[in-house]
Amino acid sequence: MPELPEVERECRRLRRVMAGARLERVELRRPDLRAPFPPDFVARLEGQTVVRLTRRAKYLMAALSSGDALLMHLGMSGSFRLVSPTPGTRLADYHHPRGEDERHDHVVFHMSSGTRVVFNDPRRFGSMTLIGQDDETAHPALAALGPEPLARGFDARTLARSLRGRRTSLKAALLDQRVVAGLGNIYVSEALHLARLSPKRIASTMVTAGGEPRPGLVELAAAIRTVLRKAINRGARYQGRDDRFVVYDRDGRRCVRRGCSGVIRRIVQGGRSTFYCPVCQR
Repeated sequence: MPELPEVERECRRLRRVMAGARLERVELRRPDLRAPFPPDFVARLEGQTVVRLTRRAKYLMAALSSGDALLMHLGMSGSFRLVSPTPGTRLADYHHPRGEDERHDHVVFHMSSGTRVVFNDPRRFGSMTLIGQDDETAHPALAALGPEPLARGFDARTLARSLRGRRTSLKAALLDQRVVAGLGNIYVSEALHLARLSPKRIASTMVTAGGEPRPGLVELAAAIRTVLRKAINRGARYQGRDDRFVVYDRDGRRCVRRGCSGVIRRIVQGGRSTFYCPVCQR
């Protein structure tokens, strides 16, 4: 599942070709993805200019000149491919290699620049819909989302307000999109290791009785931001074993922290794999 860094990179890449351009033509090559497209989907898109393209949690949102917003989610296997208007010219373009299979090209946006923006999704768990810009905070997919971890105001006090009184594990709490928007399994494991915190720790123990963040929570808030920024900058992949991760998918290997003798362990929490070092994460 693409997580915040992958979606943020996708947002920045699409912004270069979509923001300020007009949607000349929209092709739907099937009636649905995870859910059916709205019946007036194409009519409400064609002829509109993309005013801006932003990310909220794991959603991409294109604000249109009509006042509507195109809300998109990559799902498990979705990615966008950019096709240059000049034959034989390949745009500088990161997308998952499986996105080359044209059998799974389900939506094509023909931009006024001539570039085609192709949404490819083999498993069809992605989604696209239209919402009014005034409804952004009320839409079911967006209304309950927590703070953005890369926003200027995100800090340990922000986390403390969300974690106070929570008796779930710290790992489970951080995966709750009401606590932090956009975090997923990979980067929660990575951030907990950087902050030296056990994923099994009870979330509320990170907050004092008075609601103040404990020192470990200060470390965790900083670690979340550090891990996400590094992943965005390096173009993190999310499929298969990747040696750029410190703990994720590294069970059985030695912990990379200097001076630590631990071996990375895999456990299951809430049906999801958790990777951590039992020696240096407490």
